[in-house]
Amino acid sequence: MKNATPFNEAETDREAQDVADSPLDRQTLVTGEDAEGRLDAWLAAELEPDLSRSRIKALIEAGAVTVNGKAAKQAKHKIHPGDRVELDMPEPEDPDPVGEDIPLEILYEDDDLIVINKQAGLVVHPGAGNWTGTLVNALIYHCGDSLSGIGGVRRPGIVHRLDRDTTGVMVIAKNDLAHRHLAEQFADHGLTGPLERAYQAIVWGKPQGLKGTINASLGRARDRIRRAVRTDNGDDVRHAVTHYLVCERYDEKPDGTCAASLVECRLETGRTHQIRVHMAHIGHPLIGDLDYGGAYRTKANRLPEEIRDVVNDFPRQALHAFLLVFEHPTSGETLRFEAPLPADMEAMRAALATL
Repeated sequence: MKNATPFNEAETDREAQDVADSPLDRQTLVTGEDAEGRLDAWLAAELEPDLSRSRIKALIEAGAVTVNGKAAKQAKHKIHPGDRVELDMPEPEDPDPVGEDIPLEILYEDDDLIVINKQAGLVVHPGAGNWTGTLVNALIYHCGDSLSGIGGVRRPGIVHRLDRDTTGVMVIAKNDLAHRHLAEQFADHGLTGPLERAYQAIVWGKPQGLKGTINASLGRARDRIRRAVRTDNGDDVRHAVTHYLVCERYDEKPDGTCAASLVECRLETGRTHQIRVHMAHIGHPLIGDLDYGGAYRTKANRLPEEIRDVVNDFPRQALHAFLLVFEHPTSGETLRFEAPLPADMEAMRAALATL
């Protein structure tokens, strides 16, 4: 394990004083089955971009972080699978999110939770550059004060996330009991419970074989914004496994190659941008994904004009979370929710299917 990045001690002292003097809200996180390394590094990976690592170190030193109910004394405290990490955070300087009348496609709702089919272009929670117009703003408007407070001011009820331009099924907790139960299921990744998460993606080319597994650890890329497959032991590197199944092949040639494919991806872990990075890693990035597949855009030039226009006009990564299965936090019933491909992805799939 690499040594932690050096900190500016004067800056840390100032931040620690700010923490001690500020009003607080609390976040609760549960470490996954492969969690290891320093507490500050793990928290930085989980909470970016909201908190810097130096800010997290200051919070730990101010006594604002507990692990399994005991105060963490040092930033280098070692974490283990299943640890319960609670973080008292200063209220953000930016305004607290308020309700906004943003339409939501609600698949299910009761006193404990709400399940939605998230639309493209909707950021899940407020953050730098996106203080309004988020899913959290829509949920506050719809649910009022009934959302779980465990996620803190900016993330009430949020137990998992989808990227801004990824569509599909999400579950949100409406009380603290539901939040804890759901968070534990997501941290377990379905190893001992019924949790299932499956996605549909349209990718360039055809992955080798009709099904396969991508086992490649992920960490921050050099630009510190994107993710990349990493083989080192950096503090931010996390084990990641994606299983894929080729469902449809478009314009398949006698040699087995094709223009594009519809694939189903199932997550054994849940890392930031995992499917996007893993599919690009094996040479089949998602259509429309400029962050991880920008070099493949010229492949559209080989398509007939009417299909090329559909592909080139597709404004985002072609990724849809079509399936979510989990255990209801109070009834214990296994709930299953599916959402069909959104209209833009279905239009592209239909166009490619004519090849």
